[in-house]
Amino acid sequence: MKPAPVDPATLPVTNDKIVNIPNALTTLRLVAVPVLIWLMATDTRDARAWATVVFLVAAFTDLMDGAIARKRGEITSFGKLADPIADKALIGAALIGLSLLDDLAWWITIVILVRELGVTFLRMWVIKHGVIPASRGGKAKTLAQVIAISMYLYVPTDLAWWSNIAEGVMAIAVLLTIITGFDYIVRAVKLRRTSIG
Repeated sequence: MKPAPVDPATLPVTNDKIVNIPNALTTLRLVAVPVLIWLMATDTRDARAWATVVFLVAAFTDLMDGAIARKRGEITSFGKLADPIADKALIGAALIGLSLLDDLAWWITIVILVRELGVTFLRMWVIKHGVIPASRGGKAKTLAQVIAISMYLYVPTDLAWWSNIAEGVMAIAVLLTIITGFDYIVRAVKLRRTSIG
C-alpha cells in the first residue's frame, strides 16, 4: 500500500528563510482570498467563472507548496503557521460567500467551518504532546470540498444537471468532513493519554 503523503506540519523546520517558493505559494493563496470575495460579490456569470478559476488555482497551491517544501528542504516556521491559515481562509471565504448568495445552505457552511476550526483547536491542545499528521481521509475530505465548492461557484448554462451533481459531491464532502473530524478527536485524545500516561 502506498504511504500517505507526509504532513509538513509534522516535520521539523529545515530552513527558516522566509523568501522561498513554498512560502510564495502560501502567500499567493492568502492574496487570492480577497480577490475571490470580490468576484463572488460581483455575482455575474463571468465573475463566477473567474472566481472558480481563482479558487482552483489557489487550492492547487496548497498541494504544491507542501510538496516543494519537502523536496527542497524549505519547511519554515512561517510556512507551518501560514499554510493552515491560508487553507481555512480560502475554504471559509468560499463557503460563507456561497451561503450569503443563497447558493449553499448555512448549516453546511457551519458544519465544515466548525470542523476545520475544531481541528485547529485540537492541534493546539495536543501540540506539546506531538503533532497529529493529516490522514488519507483528511486528504480525501479536502479534495471533495474543493471539487464541491468549485461546482457551486461555477454557474453553467444548463443548471439543473450540474446542481444535482454538485449537491451529491457536497454531500460526500460533508460526510467526510464529519467522519474525519471525529477521527481527529479520537487520535488527539489517544495522543494526549499516551503522552501523559
